[in-house]
Amino acid sequence: MRAYRILLLSCTALSLLAAPALAQETDDDQSRDVVIITAQKRSENIQEVPVAVTAIVGETLQDLGVTDVLDLNALSPSLQVKTDDNAANPKIFIRGIGLNDFNPNTASAVAIYSDGVYVGSPLAQMGQFFDLERVEVLRGPQGTLYGRNTTGGAINLISRKPGDQLEGDAYVEYGSFNSLTAEAGVGGPIQDGVLGYRVAGTYVRNDGYALNRLTGNRGNNADRGSARFTLSWTPSDTFDGLFQLRYGRSNGGSIWAYNRSLLPQTVAATGPDGFCAPGAYTSGDCTDLAGYANTSTNLYEGDYHLEGKDKVETYGASATLTWDLGAMSLISVTGYDHADRDDVEDTDAGPTDIITARYRAKQWAASQELRLQSNGDNTLNWVLGVYLARDELVTNSYYDVFRIANSGDPNTDLPQGIGVFGWPFTQDTDSYAVFGQADYDLTDRLTATVGLRYSADDKTFRYDSTYASNPGDPTFNIFPTVDASRTFDSVSGRLGLKYAVNDDVNVYATYNRGYKSGGFFSAQTTDPASLLPYDDEIVDAYEAGLKSQLFDGLVTANFAAFTYDYQDMQVYTLVVDPNTNLTVQNFTNASNAKVSGLEAEFTSSPVDGLDLSLGASFLDATYEDFRSAGDDYSGNQLPNAPEVSATASARYAWSLFGGEASAQADVSYRSRVYYDTRNVDRLSDGDRTFVNLRAGWKPDGDNWEFGVFARNVFDETNISDIIPIEGLGFDLFSMGPPRTFGAFLRYDY
Repeated sequence: MRAYRILLLSCTALSLLAAPALAQETDDDQSRDVVIITAQKRSENIQEVPVAVTAIVGETLQDLGVTDVLDLNALSPSLQVKTDDNAANPKIFIRGIGLNDFNPNTASAVAIYSDGVYVGSPLAQMGQFFDLERVEVLRGPQGTLYGRNTTGGAINLISRKPGDQLEGDAYVEYGSFNSLTAEAGVGGPIQDGVLGYRVAGTYVRNDGYALNRLTGNRGNNADRGSARFTLSWTPSDTFDGLFQLRYGRSNGGSIWAYNRSLLPQTVAATGPDGFCAPGAYTSGDCTDLAGYANTSTNLYEGDYHLEGKDKVETYGASATLTWDLGAMSLISVTGYDHADRDDVEDTDAGPTDIITARYRAKQWAASQELRLQSNGDNTLNWVLGVYLARDELVTNSYYDVFRIANSGDPNTDLPQGIGVFGWPFTQDTDSYAVFGQADYDLTDRLTATVGLRYSADDKTFRYDSTYASNPGDPTFNIFPTVDASRTFDSVSGRLGLKYAVNDDVNVYATYNRGYKSGGFFSAQTTDPASLLPYDDEIVDAYEAGLKSQLFDGLVTANFAAFTYDYQDMQVYTLVVDPNTNLTVQNFTNASNAKVSGLEAEFTSSPVDGLDLSLGASFLDATYEDFRSAGDDYSGNQLPNAPEVSATASARYAWSLFGGEASAQADVSYRSRVYYDTRNVDRLSDGDRTFVNLRAGWKPDGDNWEFGVFARNVFDETNISDIIPIEGLGFDLFSMGPPRTFGAFLRYDY
């Protein structure tokens, strides 16, 4: 650990992190590069936008091995991403704000937008990360222009568009665990100046980094592919259209977690909380409820009675139409997404078949946004819009519980355990909003911003709690059932001031109110009280920031200080039912929470060929006056909210053997995180530092590059999540990849 910290401090001492991590386009009016983003629905220099935002370009995403949203982890200050599934349900946290719930009808506090279309279904959020021009990570609530449930932030995915001439690119890498990643795209004009196309696709596969000791097979494997077809149409100088079709499919294995035994069998192995003492977890003196004792310390191995599949299929389409009306433009963004998931999972991560889960869900969503906004750079710049969406979700999931308790062979379908508990439900959501934002130049240097949004969600929820003696038997309702409708609505918005100290320094202060719709909890339960609607989550966010380019553009230095006041924060927890002593899911509103912090980002290119950058975040995120299910969480640190996190990178390119060689090092650090609201030490992970290395070479005048890479070089323990299933006597560890290495080849024409 000391070596890691020294390495991190060494990178910090360089002063600043890799400019390749920022989207750059050349400004014809300036000698230096500027970063162009569309975080406020129009193209703007990132240094002039009063929003805390990080932009990452497509080539950098490839260099860092980003193939889904999980790989964005630590690429932006305060960003943490995890999942307990192979192909769905990412859990995204920005500045400590997110949601642990894996049920498909709950919305994340961090919204994902793909080319302007809100990707609300957690079933469809993993497969959009290919052939990207850039990714924009907006930190903090976006209560006006991005109004759908964005109390934590937003992630904008901007794909590559058809060009004016034939062009193509391909990237392939091969590495540890027989992994293969391939991405390619080709596009160009069909009719010059009028019609263009781009076709792109990606494929990712590997044997998996987990081992089943019972069979010798590997798991946590990937086997997925996605494709996108884009058509641009510009029939006149005043109209252009962009149309997309996309498809994705994942057939990888279900997540294999690590089982940590919790039930002590001896006095010596009993800890002060009644569970296994920390030093005795793998001693053999602690078991789960069925008597299985996991004595291995290897978090990537287990004795799995079931090797399941996590199958997800997605497809969608979108159309963006823009009419130039002179002083203003009318923009229409239409989107459709469909997702179908079937996941069979060894939930107990052991040989004794305590609990097996099958998660089945289908979801489709259609949305329409219309915006009327000013053109050009005026004294008054404004956006007015309306938003409509329809979302339908159908599920039929179940838990097969304690089959091992039967006297028959637990590996057949004949013997019966306690039973099969299902919770089929449907949810229909109609969403609508009206919004507007105006930026007015009070003086040549002072700009005021006012934004307002009204949002509403009409939700209809139908739920049954069912029981059967076997997965193939007819089920019958046991209790409860729900058939309810409710409308959740709120007003959110933005106030801000931006002051240009000079051409290179801007300061800003903003107030944002963010909103996340209330709804219905949809986990398996027999308690009707747990299915009562939960309320809207509201946040009042105050932020002040400085954006600067110093020493004639040699150094970019940005800072932000913020404080949030949350009311009715939506919280997902796992608790032990005192009546049954079983672990149950719970979803409630915390009374309030307080989040404050500081962030800093630097980039620099001090000499030719050398790019440096640094990002750091300091966070204080705690619950205030929060009591639930008889427990008091007041004063506890929010889950997945490290007090300190940092990223650093250095890239150097130089002439070598008639070509250009390059070497890059990336470092990310985070302090301790808690994985549950109780702040139990057992359910936390200490500080971690991850290091990635990359080296490449390309000949002068040619369009290809090859090289080698190593990720998680020092094989740092990579815990994504720890889930307590205390009622059945174990904790589950979801693991990210260990150390991997390999080679890559890139070609452009």
